[in-house]
Amino acid sequence: MSRAEFAGLITPDALAARLGDENLVIIDIRTAADGSREAFEAGHIPGAVHSDYAVDGWRAKIGNAPGMLPPLGDLAALAGKLGIKPHDDVVIVPAGTAATDFAAAARVYWTLKFIGHGQQAILDGGFKAWTADAKRPVATGASAPKSTAAYPVVAKQSLRSTADSTLVASRSKQANLVDARGPSYFEGREKSAEAARAGHIPGAIQRDYAGAFDGGKLKAQGELQQLFSAVPQGPVISYCNTGHSAAANWFVLSEVLGRDEVALYDGSMTDWTQDPDRPVATGKAA
Repeated sequence: MSRAEFAGLITPDALAARLGDENLVIIDIRTAADGSREAFEAGHIPGAVHSDYAVDGWRAKIGNAPGMLPPLGDLAALAGKLGIKPHDDVVIVPAGTAATDFAAAARVYWTLKFIGHGQQAILDGGFKAWTADAKRPVATGASAPKSTAAYPVVAKQSLRSTADSTLVASRSKQANLVDARGPSYFEGREKSAEAARAGHIPGAIQRDYAGAFDGGKLKAQGELQQLFSAVPQGPVISYCNTGHSAAANWFVLSEVLGRDEVALYDGSMTDWTQDPDRPVATGKAA
């Protein structure tokens, strides 16, 4: 299967046809909210390995920002212990019950793409969609990876925006800032606990990531195109509070709608507001 054919989403039927392939790595990322390892061992896609998105090191707390990209050495070890090798096809399996667990899968997808892996997909509808057909097999018990060699990272820095590059974009309008949070956060009526100030980055367009979903499944491409139609063509920086829900918007814009030059600001507002010199706006978008 070519890289172009594999990127983005994969249906349960397409994944079922691939089970047992030597170069297929399936990562079930269910967290404590979804039952975590206990739920995985009670039932998972045959051949899958488990990695708890919340605790296994997909994100790191740096300073007061809890959602930062971990050091590259840590990511090399994390990908390696899951058995991922450079030419493997990786399928990321969320619970499939809500927009937030898809966002977790999107953040894992983005992280793998950032470290240079080119062949990954999210299971459309997650484990919930897999089990919707009783004919699809389900395995139980623990599962071990095929290998554990550290992944040879080649970072793609263009996929990531830092506070400095986001500040330049905000001032110069060289990129469109897309805020993935709901109106109460964007307008400054509410803030995350780790953020020093409420509000949004000046010039941002508000597009609540939850609007892209029906339950834990993405809406049709035409609906997604309409949802993001207000985002002008050109470079985009997606952000939220901690780089979690923004990963879903990044995925839609980059991998589903095929836009070029879409970056994720992993630190987002919890990182942005640590420096009092960085501007924060409140109120509704202009």
